Amino acid sequence: MRRSILLIIVGGFLLGAILGAGFLILNTNMPPRVETSGKALIGGPFTLLGKDGSTVTDKVFRGKYMLVFFGYTHCPDICPAELQVMAAALDGLDKKEADKVIPIFITVDPERDTPRVVADYVMNFGPRFVGLSGTPEEIAKAAKAYRVTYDKHPADDGSGNYSVDHSAIAYLMGPDGQFITHIPYGTPAPKMTEILRRYL
Repeated sequence: MRRSILLIIVGGFLLGAILGAGFLILNTNMPPRVETSGKALIGGPFTLLGKDGSTVTDKVFRGKYMLVFFGYTHCPDICPAELQVMAAALDGLDKKEADKVIPIFITVDPERDTPRVVADYVMNFGPRFVGLSGTPEEIAKAAKAYRVTYDKHPADDGSGNYSVDHSAIAYLMGPDGQFITHIPYGTPAPKMTEILRRYL
């Protein structure tokens, strides 16, 4: 009887030693766990032009959430579709929530999109929308701050027309102007409403 108890105890110790050694071996072969902290480097100061050609900076929107999207008025599909989704998402909020958010459309085609053209364009999506243009240099600086890429492609027919490939992401910025989250293109309006409500 004592011998079987002793065998059980010794066996238990051996099993524990084997499992412990295996754990140490596996852990030394595993890559170290990477932990990150801090904020994403997205967004920042911008100086652009509003509908009447007046200077508009990011500071004008302090105290409000900014829902920022870059595009252009000649965009055949992505821009109007995303702006419609943004409008529907804001309509899904109650008035108090919606009043906290300013949807902002920044052109990546300042050559054709004058401040007036952009302002008239965004009115198609609702009175809440703000349209911004600027010089090519001002647009490039704002796009760089938001990590937005865009590239002009001339038409093949020699007409002088062109399209602009561009990033299609909406950025939610906090009342302090700091990045909160991004919303990928193709997110349905109810889901966007849910995301917005989570942070308001």
